[in-house]
Amino acid sequence: MIQKKKIDYLDEKTVLEGFYAYDDKSTEKRPLVLVAHDWSGRNEFVEQKAVKLAELGYIGFAIDMFGKGILGETKEEKSALISPLMSNRALLQQRILAGLNAAKKLDGVDQNRIGAIGFCFGGLCVLDLARMGAEVTGVVSFHGLLAAPENTKTAKIQAKILALHGHDDPMGTPEAVLAFQTEMTKKGAQWQMDIYGNTMHAFTNPKANDPGFGTVYNASADKRSFISMKNFFEEVLSGN
Repeated sequence: MIQKKKIDYLDEKTVLEGFYAYDDKSTEKRPLVLVAHDWSGRNEFVEQKAVKLAELGYIGFAIDMFGKGILGETKEEKSALISPLMSNRALLQQRILAGLNAAKKLDGVDQNRIGAIGFCFGGLCVLDLARMGAEVTGVVSFHGLLAAPENTKTAKIQAKILALHGHDDPMGTPEAVLAFQTEMTKKGAQWQMDIYGNTMHAFTNPKANDPGFGTVYNASADKRSFISMKNFFEEVLSGN
């Protein structure tokens, strides 16, 4: 049976609230997969993703990048929430590392098999986790922001990387995609990228329906990207 729990943890003095899910039928140690939220905050969407990961045999842990109970409703509120982290990538990296460290302490976690997925802003978070050289096995970015930080240029990427991206994403233009691919190649990362045609930003979010802003749900890309993530983790987190 899938168990769902919440846990408080800290990034220095900031109280954060994680949500995790696991199948209690298994008593063996199993891989951990972090889930990083979009600019809305740690909401039901990422909690559901953690549950789906638990159904696949992982411990799914939805991290909190903003603070316990903090959620954005309007575009203005959401922009204000991510702005301090986007302008200070070291702080962003510290915050996601706090989530990783909290999740690693959970019972049943296999310390040698850790993955992370993220959506939109969360995609950037998990890519930065890889960029900073964190000891994670693999990360998956769903329609993530791709811009590289300035403070990780010399860090060695240890994680395998899968980026899932819409070709028509205005927040990740073809030029940004090429820059990301060039960055990953120069750093010697093991990376791959799936690009979905006629697909905009936020394609996994059924509530996304704002073509003028560039956020539109795409059922086909949503399904295909989940399968790609599933196959990726079956490979990199298998322990073989």
